[in-house]
Amino acid sequence: MTVYAIGDLQGCHGEFVELLERIDFDVERDRLWLAGDLVNRGPDSLACLREVRALGDAALTVLGNHDLHLLAVARGGGRLNRKDTLEAILDAPDREALLDWLQSRPLLVRQAFEGFGDTVMTHAGLLPQWSVSEAARLADEVEERLGGEQSGAFLEQMYGNEPACWHPALEGIDRLRVIVNVLTRMRFIDADGCLDFHAKEGLDSAPAGFAPWFRYSRRDDVRLVFGHWAALEGHVEGARVRVEALDTGCVWGGSLTAMNLTTGKRIAVASHRQSR
Repeated sequence: MTVYAIGDLQGCHGEFVELLERIDFDVERDRLWLAGDLVNRGPDSLACLREVRALGDAALTVLGNHDLHLLAVARGGGRLNRKDTLEAILDAPDREALLDWLQSRPLLVRQAFEGFGDTVMTHAGLLPQWSVSEAARLADEVEERLGGEQSGAFLEQMYGNEPACWHPALEGIDRLRVIVNVLTRMRFIDADGCLDFHAKEGLDSAPAGFAPWFRYSRRDDVRLVFGHWAALEGHVEGARVRVEALDTGCVWGGSLTAMNLTTGKRIAVASHRQSR
């Protein structure tokens, strides 16, 4: 069995199918880890959702910020943004089944690989102040709320930039919001683990006093796999942890990348879209 991790699809269904062909993916033999953001901004988010869901247990996907945005619009009273491409999902006859499936996805997956040790995937990364075990417990808190009777109220209050810093004493929606923001929106942080939500470009766009989250040391030795940050183009210069960036900007005219989690080899297919 081979396990492949794939970066953000964001509605790039044609490239996803082409990439599965390139890696000779066999649903009976192989497994996929998908780094979240299956939907939005690309041309066929509905097909991406259907394709991944149809893979059943052969595919694990973590929730990304665009996936949560879809859930917030569909079930939390949120509004579509001007650049969203989610209407086909919202109008689909199988809409509720797809949303139920998406809402039940985790925020973190973890597995040990021979030669690489413990490997963790989240959409945006992992706060250096959190151990892997703590991060898994915190992800469970959000997943429990998403699966509960009050999920609609949670989705309605989920987004916001405050509080920007994690503290174990946080409670209620403030606590859950920080967990969501770390796991699905994080790019630059300061030495105390406070998040900046404005800088979204490359490494040289870091605000004063902030650095990419992967330039801070961790107490544990773990391989971290993430998507979310297309401007990195898969590069993590200056990383002080073992980290793999897999969002290579397919939706923006870059490429869609898969990585063999056993060998570390990467395979990519070019975007079918013109560069932005």
